[in-house]
Amino acid sequence: MGTGQSATARANANIAFIKYWGNRDDRLRLPANSSLSMNLDGLHTVTTVTWDAALSEDSLTLNGQVETGAKLERVRRHLDAIRHRLGLDAHASVVSTNNFPTGAGIASSASSFAALTVAAVAAAGAQLSERELTTLARLGSGSAARSVPSGFVVWHAADRHEDSYAESIAGPDHWDLVDVIAVVSYQHKEVGSTAGHTSAHTSELQATRVEHAPQRLAECKAALLERNFDAFAEIVERDSNLMHAVMMTSRPPLFYWHPVSLDIMTQVRRWRADGLPVCYTLDAGPNVHCICTAAAADEVIARLKAMSGVDEVRAARPGGPAVVLS
Repeated sequence: MGTGQSATARANANIAFIKYWGNRDDRLRLPANSSLSMNLDGLHTVTTVTWDAALSEDSLTLNGQVETGAKLERVRRHLDAIRHRLGLDAHASVVSTNNFPTGAGIASSASSFAALTVAAVAAAGAQLSERELTTLARLGSGSAARSVPSGFVVWHAADRHEDSYAESIAGPDHWDLVDVIAVVSYQHKEVGSTAGHTSAHTSELQATRVEHAPQRLAECKAALLERNFDAFAEIVERDSNLMHAVMMTSRPPLFYWHPVSLDIMTQVRRWRADGLPVCYTLDAGPNVHCICTAAAADEVIARLKAMSGVDEVRAARPGGPAVVLS
């Protein structure tokens, strides 16, 4: 490997409608159940990877800050997996920027590891299928598999590495949905998702959640493909509540909801009962993703901005795939 072979890639964050929580294999991040998500246009990570035989170790610069410790170690482990797959022995310099807060309930690891994977493979001059890129991205962060394909994406649970991949079920233009994100906290969460996935099985509710997940995914996929908002809203909220019920009953328990998160969920259900097409879903954090039709977005944004405890409101439409920029 020569010096300074670089590539830059951009990947969007995603929001899961049917959630990933818990693994059947922690090392390979093989999920306990399949999941379904939407990429979020404009909420992205841009990452440049440079393979350089002259480097003595990997380096990571994240949002302008040189990282050491756990973040660098996680990236280094992921680069090891890519080196192993591509037969490389060079170290890499990684420079990555998110245009949204890291670790506050807008999944930053998904866009980060999707962009890292696509950039690292491109910088090595390798050509891998989208399917294989999703399996590689999954090794760094499970939900990163879903940020590689375009639009609305299903990530398949499986017992073997090569069978747990993600694929697009509809492009971004299939349904004019908007994710209106009510940001209620910028704090980095105390317990990250990786630790939460390993403790999911300590909740008695997890086995039941996983058992019925294929049925929920089938219902959600059908509602999505038919653009049936009422059916979609009901299943999305139920799936989010089930994941958080598992979190709250894990040992130790994980309480990601803030009081204002609960206020928003209550209001969103009222608004929908009054005819506004909107539903909620939360990842491992307190921010509330209010999914609505494009026609309802301005109204949803205005109502959320008027609520006490909401720091900021962001909106994202369905986004495209991870792409190489240079």
